[in-house]
Amino acid sequence: GDFYQERLKEIPLGRFGTPDDVAEAVVFLSSDESSYLAGESININGGLV
Repeated sequence: GDFYQERLKEIPLGRFGTPDDVAEAVVFLSSDESSYLAGESININGGLV
């Protein structure tokens, strides 16, 4: 209803996150491609500040 539409307006990417969005970040962090990352916070939030 209206609650979801109002929250959606606050998300810069214009959509709610999905389990796949989180899974892609987990796969990246588990891969060798993230081996040089240290002490970072990765927010999976569609650009919402």
